[in-house]
Amino acid sequence: MRLRVVDLETTGGDRTSEIIEVGIVDVVPDGEGWRALPPVTRLFRPRGEISFHAMAVHHLTHEHFCDDDPHCDEMLLREMFLAERADVMVAHSARFERGFIADTATGGLPWICTVRSAKAVWPQAPGHSNQVLRYWRGLSLDPALANPAHRAGPDAWVTAHLLIDMLKEATVEQLLAWTAEPRRLDRIPFGKHRGKPWSEPPEDYLRWMAAQADMDADAVSAARQELERRAGALAKAGDAG
Repeated sequence: MRLRVVDLETTGGDRTSEIIEVGIVDVVPDGEGWRALPPVTRLFRPRGEISFHAMAVHHLTHEHFCDDDPHCDEMLLREMFLAERADVMVAHSARFERGFIADTATGGLPWICTVRSAKAVWPQAPGHSNQVLRYWRGLSLDPALANPAHRAGPDAWVTAHLLIDMLKEATVEQLLAWTAEPRRLDRIPFGKHRGKPWSEPPEDYLRWMAAQADMDADAVSAARQELERRAGALAKAGDAG
């Protein structure tokens, strides 16, 4: 089995942004454990501007690119991901990477999110970013490969070793299952009822949320669960009456 860890750096934080760097680290079986193969990184020249907020995170500016660097497109991503077949894609916030990488670029592989997996394996951790977990777990990583933070290759290297650490306590199948579960939202994450617990908004608002096809899937799932909870409570009250 080959687990392909990927990390992206982009021109901004929304889905209209462009990929400007890709880092890949494959994790493969090694005896009774796993090992990380050397990272592969590639720069892609942006067509538009890089936001200053993005520059402040990854420190990539237009001076890092030359005219020979290609723009990122699905064909080039397919070349990177399908040159040697993997079995599972992995990212430390898979939702972000999947927003930029179409399933057709990976051959429709399943994904593991190491943030969700870490929350299940290590709920007691002081935080679940890859850098917090790196130091909390006491990972001893070669600085030449693990630094600087917030560049695609080093971040993929750190995530790969967190994955290896998790696989000492959980199976690949468990990590896949945790990734597929809707994330728990204790409060409404947006809109006029933002920050309120799900028990507070009126039913018509929840029904509106539950019917949205293009809304955050986890928020839709949470709205539907609250509607089911209320319906169950009403049914119990009717039976008691």
